[in-house]
Amino acid sequence: MRKSPCLLTIVLLVASQSARAQVKTVPQYIDVVRALAGRSDVKAANDYIDRNHESILREWVAITEINAPSGYEQERAKYIETLLHKYHLDNIHYDSVGNLIAVRRGTGSGPVVVFDAHMDTVFQPGLQIKATIHDGKVYAPGVGDDTRNVEALLATIRALDEAKIRTKGDLVFVFTVEEETTFKGVNNFVKENKSKIDQYIALDGGYEGLTYAGIGINWYRHHFIGPGGHTRSRTPPYSASLPLARAIDRIYQLKVPVNPSSNLNIGMLGGSEVVNAKASDAWFTVDLRSTSNEVIADLEKQIKMILDEEAARVGMQVKTDAISTSPAASIPGHRESYLVRMAEAVHRVMGFDPPITNAGSNNSSAALLAGISSISTGAGPCEGSHSLAENCEIEPLYKGIKKVLLLEVALAGVE
Repeated sequence: MRKSPCLLTIVLLVASQSARAQVKTVPQYIDVVRALAGRSDVKAANDYIDRNHESILREWVAITEINAPSGYEQERAKYIETLLHKYHLDNIHYDSVGNLIAVRRGTGSGPVVVFDAHMDTVFQPGLQIKATIHDGKVYAPGVGDDTRNVEALLATIRALDEAKIRTKGDLVFVFTVEEETTFKGVNNFVKENKSKIDQYIALDGGYEGLTYAGIGINWYRHHFIGPGGHTRSRTPPYSASLPLARAIDRIYQLKVPVNPSSNLNIGMLGGSEVVNAKASDAWFTVDLRSTSNEVIADLEKQIKMILDEEAARVGMQVKTDAISTSPAASIPGHRESYLVRMAEAVHRVMGFDPPITNAGSNNSSAALLAGISSISTGAGPCEGSHSLAENCEIEPLYKGIKKVLLLEVALAGVE
């Protein structure tokens, strides 16, 4: 539809005024954060972090070396709980699914702000972990995802205590379970506490920037079901691995959008359990992600068509198991919300030029889906996430801890 010159002028004028208004808000938040960073008590908290580099590193390594596969976080949780009891906290407890929760009460005149770091890792039970340190990095499975952020929260609690900082709002520290698999921990916490939470910050990855919306993630296991048989049996019947192979090839030829951010991966395969048998149940998994629920739905439709066609081609059936589904999570206008603007200001005052995106993939999505203002960020740069070669730079972690601390006092307010 064509716009008249007059209407176009009005639209451009409104857009220009809106842009100027947005530009003005950032310096206002930055001024607030700079004033906070200049307070003597906040400086004292930062001094505590500077004086305790070695003990922070030792504790980070100690927690990392306690293997905590998703669903088996108890040993690590007990260790963290022992540390928490040494601090000035008002309530330390477990909830019904095993999340470890610690509350640092404010004066009651501010918001309730939740900081979440998940305890679980992706590695198998029984794995013996031994961290090594060289060239300014610490190497160990799980050292980054998410142990760096667990340690960041512990260090900020000690720094707040050391500097005798009293916040206006409550700071709730939640060490969650099963983030890597089912989101069971965060879903339970949000369900039980939704009405009490004003802001939710998930520390998981990230360093220089933050995310303010969650990418949708759907996991499926697709099966082709056939009669099976011995290697020497006549074909047909075919092995169910035949339509599986054809379907995988076709699925990987689908066009997956780059904008909006979207991904598709086939990660796991299974079939016959012996060499000399034709598979009667051949299966593969699909990890489908997008910031658009419409894109996810369209790709699901195309995948189903491929599965049905390949099954019909050899006279087999298709069975689909939904392993996990989580829609894209966003709140309209959230990019301009108080939480996101304040978090942006904190990053800028800390010297970052923060990338701010809408494709988070962590516990913040559960809060956003419940309508709670939420972001995700992190305390340090790491590489090799989810691999045995995972490693993190050591020195930036201390700056990341200071960033998290400044975010805590900026959001909860200080007396």
